[in-house]
Amino acid sequence: MTIQVFGHKSPDTDSTGSPIIWAWYLNEIKGEAAEPVLLGEPNTEAAFMLTHWGLDKPEIIGDVEADAPVVIVDTNNPAELPASINSADIRAIIDHHKLVGGLETKGPIDIRIEPLACTATIMHKMIGADLARAPRAIKGAMLTCILSDTLEFRSPTTTPEDRAVAEALAADLGVDLSGFAAEMFAAKSDVSAFSDAELIRMDSKEYAVEGTKFRVSVLETTAPEIPLGRKDSLMESFKTVAAEDGVDQVLLFVVDILKEEATLLVPNDLVKGVAEKSFGATVTGDTVVLPGIMSRKKQIIPNLKV
Repeated sequence: MTIQVFGHKSPDTDSTGSPIIWAWYLNEIKGEAAEPVLLGEPNTEAAFMLTHWGLDKPEIIGDVEADAPVVIVDTNNPAELPASINSADIRAIIDHHKLVGGLETKGPIDIRIEPLACTATIMHKMIGADLARAPRAIKGAMLTCILSDTLEFRSPTTTPEDRAVAEALAADLGVDLSGFAAEMFAAKSDVSAFSDAELIRMDSKEYAVEGTKFRVSVLETTAPEIPLGRKDSLMESFKTVAAEDGVDQVLLFVVDILKEEATLLVPNDLVKGVAEKSFGATVTGDTVVLPGIMSRKKQIIPNLKV
């Protein structure tokens, strides 16, 4: 059977590009039939990556079949994966997030989890010299994933290894890093076509703190005035999204990539308390600016308090 390679729900650039990269490796280098698939519509930056490098958008699937061979990338959290994931035949996990637990496998598997900013950086190491055989589009996807997850090296998750790999790929491809990153971020910032609910869920993870369930959403942008101009309708939509998704509250952080700060929308006293206890902020209105906050994985979720 063909191995399905996929990342998390609400696929961002890394969860769109890394399945494509690894499926290429399995097919062309390891001689194993594989296909990349997605667990949702890719965001605007991921869509830009596909178009820019001439890559086909992978098929979107809703679930996996029992005993279907799969490789999971860019997550190991069952809440971010298909409902039937534990009935599938999980062959490998490649990830850069903390180990969550809850996945069950049919037998021993290959697991590679490293504290790097991007799954594609790990794949670069795993593919090794065989990357020389990769077409330009695969290398381009790898570069795009790393620039996205590091926010062009601004994110505190960035490691020297992520930077070195990106710079080597850019040199190989003849790509100007800053110019290309600006194109990527412009694509990510174009959210005019999305509804409030779509924006809230676009880059979002569920996380519980002391019994309170949150949907922690991040919008990374070079034009924060666009989503912040919709803050009233976004905060009104928090109620609907929370009810539909079975969480107590939505936390939406608008990350200004250029200023290296986040603005948290504050619709009620619960979120006000979260902002004050988690980030030492003083909240006087329905938004609060959090200087230096760029990473959900490293700075937001680990600090959440209620």
